Amino acid sequence: MTRIQELPKVELHVHIEGTLEPELVLELARDAGIDLPYRDAESLRGRYVFSNLQSFLDIYYENMAVLRRRHDFGRLAYEYARRAHAGGVVHAEVFFDPQAHRIRGVPVTDVVSGLTDGFDRARSEFGFTAELIACFLRDRPVAEAIATLDELTACEAPILGVGLDSAEVGYPASLFAEVFDRAGALGLRRVAHAGEEGGPESIRMAMDTLAVERVDHGIRSVDDPALVAELAADSVPLTVCPLSNVRLQAVTDLASHPLPDLLAAGAHVTINSDDPAYFGGYADDNFAAVAETFDLDDATLARLAHNSVSASFLSAERKEQVHARIDHWLEAAAD
Repeated sequence: MTRIQELPKVELHVHIEGTLEPELVLELARDAGIDLPYRDAESLRGRYVFSNLQSFLDIYYENMAVLRRRHDFGRLAYEYARRAHAGGVVHAEVFFDPQAHRIRGVPVTDVVSGLTDGFDRARSEFGFTAELIACFLRDRPVAEAIATLDELTACEAPILGVGLDSAEVGYPASLFAEVFDRAGALGLRRVAHAGEEGGPESIRMAMDTLAVERVDHGIRSVDDPALVAELAADSVPLTVCPLSNVRLQAVTDLASHPLPDLLAAGAHVTINSDDPAYFGGYADDNFAAVAETFDLDDATLARLAHNSVSASFLSAERKEQVHARIDHWLEAAAD
C-alpha cells in the first residue's frame, strides 16, 4: 500500500461534496447549531449502504445541509486535499455542484471562494494543486443550469470547466446542449457523467451533443465493442471509479468490473475515487483495490497514472513534470 501511495497521481473524477467525512459533518453541524438524526460518526457511516445511485444521492444531499458558510467549504477542500496528498495525488480537477448550494440559499460566491481558500492553503502547505469544474445537476431544470452558469460567469468564478452529474437515467445529456455550447463559447472545458447507470447510448449522446473531452465513468461502453474501439482509437479518457461502481451496484463486485477488458481494448482509462467519504476509498485505495483484485503489475499501475496526467487539463510543462515523477516511481519499483 505504501508504494501505491508513493505513486504520483492526478485525480479527474472526485466530487468535493462527496469527500465530506462523517466526522466533518458532525463538526460543522455543531458549529452551526444543526441537530442531526444520528449520535456519532459511526452511526452516520453505518447508513452508507446503497442499492443504487438514487439511494446514495438522498443521503448525499441530506448531509450537504451542514455546508453553509465560506469557512465550511474551505475546510471541506483542505481536508480532501490533505487526504488525497497523503495518497500520492499531486493535482485534482474537482467537481462541485453549485446548484445544490444555490437552491439552499448559499451564495455561489461563498461556495467558490471557500473552495478556493481551502485549495490555496493546501498548495501553500504541501504543494497540492486543484482546479474546479462546476457540474450541472441532470435532474434539475435546464433553465436553472443556464442561470447558474450565468451567475458563475458574472462573478468571474475561477472554474476550469463544466460537467454534468446526478441521476443519469431519464435525463439525457442532449437536454443540456445549450448550456454546454455556452460554456464552450466561454472557453471552458467540458466533461460529463455517462455510462454509469445508462448504457452505451448515453455515452454517445454526451460525446455527440455536448462535445465532451472526457467521459466520467463510461464503464457501460463495454456493452458496445464498436464504441470501445472508437473510444480507444480517439483516446477519449474514461474517468473510472471502481470502488464507487461496486458500492452503487453498477457491478456486482470488483472482480466483475470491466476494467481489465477496457485496458485490453486500449481504452484511455483513469482511476479515481468519485465520492470517497461514502464509497470507502480515496484514489490510492482505488489503485490498491484494482491492483490486488486484478494482479496488476507496476507497469500497468504506472500506465494508469500516466493516463490521468495525459487526460488532465494541466499545462504541457506540468504534465511533463508529473510524467517524469511517475517514470521515476516505476524505475525505483524495479530496483
